[in-house]
Amino acid sequence: MSFFTSLSGMKNAQTDLAVISHNIANAETTGFKKSNAAFADLVATGGSTDPRLTPGIGSRVQAITQDFSLGALTQTGRGLDVAISGDGFLATANPTTGDLTFTRNGALEVVASGALQDPSGDLVQGFPVDATGTPTSAVPGNITLPLTNGAGSALTNVSINQQGLVSGSFADGTSQPVAQIALAAFPATGGLRAIGETKYEASADSGAAIYGNPGEGNYGAIRTGTLERSNVDLADEMVSLLTAQRNFQANARALDTATSISQVVLNLQS
Repeated sequence: MSFFTSLSGMKNAQTDLAVISHNIANAETTGFKKSNAAFADLVATGGSTDPRLTPGIGSRVQAITQDFSLGALTQTGRGLDVAISGDGFLATANPTTGDLTFTRNGALEVVASGALQDPSGDLVQGFPVDATGTPTSAVPGNITLPLTNGAGSALTNVSINQQGLVSGSFADGTSQPVAQIALAAFPATGGLRAIGETKYEASADSGAAIYGNPGEGNYGAIRTGTLERSNVDLADEMVSLLTAQRNFQANARALDTATSISQVVLNLQS
């Protein structure tokens, strides 16, 4: 039994190393949220077993969770870079399938069609607004800026304020509000499923997205000209890396000891 106990410990240490390595690899990834591995012990016992004589049979991976704490906000000076100072996610839709995903990476850009996109090319979601910038619907949709205004003047600049209001400026000196960025929150943020490119999708564990306005209620305000850095602390990860390495080595040594004992027993029998 000691062989399997030590082997489970080695496998779990390997999983821990993989999680830590993934965190370190994304220490400079915009909007990245680090993961943590949690483990639980395994015990095999029956109703007739004396609970005081149960040694346990190893451990298993209990969960790999995401830490959604706020990363450092870094000034970029670029008008279409946005960060969320607080809770919430930018909602984006795949331009082909319409599938919704959620991200904290706010490096946005306007493409030739006027669509506001994230770095993956997905369409940023927002609420339609009236001429005063007041949202007219609680149902978000794709944000697309008009390439010309009613007078035929071309779009020259796009700005986003702390309330997430997206406005377009035109060659004739006029400007008009276009949409307000919609932020998404979830009943259980820890249940979101990571799908890569610092994106998440809703799951049965997270619940459906609840949309709201930036800076209102529990939704964070928008910080323009700013991006949120990864929340990975390299000093913490290096300490965790050394701990996981020691755990692997200790379990390997226990396995080696069990092998030596088994060899002695076999030699006695011969």
